[in-house]
Amino acid sequence: MKRLLILVVLLVCVWPLPAQNATFRRNAEKIASALYYIETRYVDSVDMEKAIDAMLEGLISGLDPHSSYIPLDKVQTTNEPLEGSFEGVGIEYVMLADTLTIQAVVLGGPSEAVGLRPGDKIVAVDGETVAGVGLTANDMRQRLRGPKGSRVEVKALRDGRTLDFVIRRDTIPIESIDAAYQPVPGILYIKLSRFAQNTGEEFIETLRKATKVRPDGIILDLRGNGGGYMHIATFLANLFLDEGKEIVRMEGSSVERVDRSVDGGLFPEGPLVLLVDEDSASASEILAGALQDWDRAVIVGRRTFGKGLVQQQYSLADGSEIRLTVARYHTPSGRMVQAPYEMGKRDAYYQQARDRYARGEWFSRDSISLPDSLKYKTLRLGRTIYGGGGIMPDVFIPYDTTGINRYVLRAINSGRFSEYCYDYIDKHRGEMDAKDLPAFEKKWARMEKGAFDGMVDFFAQKGIEPEGDELEESTPLLKTRLKAMMARSVLGSTAYWQVFNKERDPEFQEALRIVTNWSGDFPALP
Repeated sequence: MKRLLILVVLLVCVWPLPAQNATFRRNAEKIASALYYIETRYVDSVDMEKAIDAMLEGLISGLDPHSSYIPLDKVQTTNEPLEGSFEGVGIEYVMLADTLTIQAVVLGGPSEAVGLRPGDKIVAVDGETVAGVGLTANDMRQRLRGPKGSRVEVKALRDGRTLDFVIRRDTIPIESIDAAYQPVPGILYIKLSRFAQNTGEEFIETLRKATKVRPDGIILDLRGNGGGYMHIATFLANLFLDEGKEIVRMEGSSVERVDRSVDGGLFPEGPLVLLVDEDSASASEILAGALQDWDRAVIVGRRTFGKGLVQQQYSLADGSEIRLTVARYHTPSGRMVQAPYEMGKRDAYYQQARDRYARGEWFSRDSISLPDSLKYKTLRLGRTIYGGGGIMPDVFIPYDTTGINRYVLRAINSGRFSEYCYDYIDKHRGEMDAKDLPAFEKKWARMEKGAFDGMVDFFAQKGIEPEGDELEESTPLLKTRLKAMMARSVLGSTAYWQVFNKERDPEFQEALRIVTNWSGDFPALP
């Protein structure tokens, strides 16, 4: 506490402020005085660190909905997804029936090296029982993470047997590309989950590995991608634009900047489709907005979230951080995509996004109000596009609810679907092993009926039973999800999306149709 008071005093005394910032000095002195009296005169002892955290959270909660305070104990886990790596054992997992169940192991990571597999259940860590004792996913993370080179002993349950493993922790990359494959020869599909520090290198390496020559077309899937680093979005935009094209313009009280493409790009022409949805935000919208404005890509899907504010991250004295909005951004045509908000009213802001569903915006383009004041023109072909509250796609695809009913929602939301999948993987791993997706599909064709019937029986045992025609309605969806989960367990996350895109995804199917039928430098759109 004394260090904090000294820091505030020094701030007031030596911070290089112009004369008009007397208000800042007065407020800093006010805060320092209040902290001093609470610390030295209050009748009871006070956890000042906790109180100051609450004070900062309250202060920043009164700003825009995207500024935030990150306490010291949450800084590492908050930043890891964007920094691109962490130190640990290299597994993806879920907590099912109060037990950690491995979803996937990182290829080349320390858990794969010792033989851990998807479906294994971790029951003890360093001699401590961790299954069935009420530990959370965060509790397990703290036990499994640790410095590179350190060792951790785990017991895993597999096929009814308990196996012992000693894992030496290592640096584990957090990949931002969930899937990359060619749905038809020459066409490359890439699913990008975030704009992280290493995304640019991942993207270039994916292009290099997936196609020996320049791809005939690209489908870039940004659905569910909530954003990340702005400079990574501009890097990717640069790959697809000619030299000198504006990508994004930022305007704020202390920020004024325009980013442009600088070196002509690797793929400045040819078929390009971006998939977006209501959860595509921030850096995803910067990329989609730039490519739409320059008539470089066809945007397929649904209206994006509408986050057009730029945050800068600042470290505080104790290592905690604030992410502070410092600018608004505009697409090259001048559009602002930020959804309306009132300062300090975060709940209303996020409710606004949920209200789009209630108004039918996920299901019909006609449900979206687009006033003439929000009309803009693309910069090359003069097509009409819209600003305000997200990026409107060029081709609207309604949200697919086929097969989704109360029976499916109960099975998935309760965790029973995942529980059955991992139990089945545990028991039938050897029968499903395959070197590629065609080989897996041949094996799965013989197993599917038994696996599906077993799943329905399992649900019934857990009190989840269909009513009326619910089972018949949901069977195609459940079979696809079951097959995709099994493919992922055998071949990795790309196989999951290969199955799901091919069998259940109308947005992907429309994107593939556009890319494969591309004519001229930009296709005719409905």
